[in-house]
Amino acid sequence: MKVTIQLNGEPFSIEEGIRLSALIDQLQMRPMRIAVEINHQVVPKAKYAETTLKRDDKVEIINFVGGG
Repeated sequence: MKVTIQLNGEPFSIEEGIRLSALIDQLQMRPMRIAVEINHQVVPKAKYAETTLKRDDKVEIINFVGGG
């Protein structure tokens, strides 16, 4: 069943119960180069695989970009 979350301020459809790690894979992001906050709480990288997303969660993903 599909549910909607807020991803970086925009509605985004996901499968109900998807793990954060699966969403990161789906978005083709590299876990070591991002920081994630769900409902204003930072999620440690070690918890990505066990964190389940649910309807109306507010997810912010920050992608770090190197440069100089």
